Amino acid sequence: MTALTQPTPELLEAEIALAQSNLLPNCEGQVGVNLTILPMFTDVIYEDYRDVIISSGVKVVETAGRPPGDFVKAFQDNGIKIIHKCVTTRHAKSAERTGVDAISLDGFECAGHPGEEDIGNYVLQAMGARELTVPFVTSGGVGTGRQLAASLMLGASGVNLGTRFMATKEAPIHENIKKALCEGGASDTTLVMRSVRNTERVYKNSTALKVQEIEREFPGEFDKIHEYVKGENYRLSFHETGDIENSVWSCGSVMSLIDEVLTCEDLINRMVAEAEAELLNAPNFVVH
Repeated sequence: MTALTQPTPELLEAEIALAQSNLLPNCEGQVGVNLTILPMFTDVIYEDYRDVIISSGVKVVETAGRPPGDFVKAFQDNGIKIIHKCVTTRHAKSAERTGVDAISLDGFECAGHPGEEDIGNYVLQAMGARELTVPFVTSGGVGTGRQLAASLMLGASGVNLGTRFMATKEAPIHENIKKALCEGGASDTTLVMRSVRNTERVYKNSTALKVQEIEREFPGEFDKIHEYVKGENYRLSFHETGDIENSVWSCGSVMSLIDEVLTCEDLINRMVAEAEAELLNAPNFVVH
């Protein structure tokens, strides 16, 4: 879960407890928490969120934004593994020096915030294999087993899925959102907030196009677009109205590879089986 979707550390503590209480009895996994450390338009005391994560018994944290710095020692002293999200290997190597355990390398295809350097995964993952010493995973644009196999061949230790898991039966979002993902194509996302250097890949709808129009007229003036991009609109679309046009909501271009809503179990099993088949077939490309 994302820490800063909770308005206060106390609400995050309650949400973590709720998620932990809903783990299946045979589930060996842990609840993971993302803590994005960025300058915000409102004051955020990140240390308070950090302390809640630690006291809640979380074992895996994804950090993002600026290098996690002092947060690394605090988390690791409490047995927490840290994956830092980066959109360039330059930033990943900086995070390595702070002592993070792994890297999530996010290509330009990803939903949400792909950074400002527009590096696609076909290049970014190969750079990771060449330049990084800690394990890394491919993030952004992944939704099939063939892509999992390709990521492993490029040097990644695994993949990270976001948009693809939105189109699953268990995802607690409105069916209209899932339907839009299944029907969408590679050209059905667009970029907003480029003018304020907080680029976000979102569903291409009338609200996103309106934001782009305002940005062209008032570049760099966040206050002009705030009412259109605020998270409350996003929440209403996902959990109440199901209106796919009335908010700016994140999704990735991987929607072009999503054809149906599956259970999480079926999705993972299908991806693993497809990846295994591709990897077992790989020796056929080599002639001795």
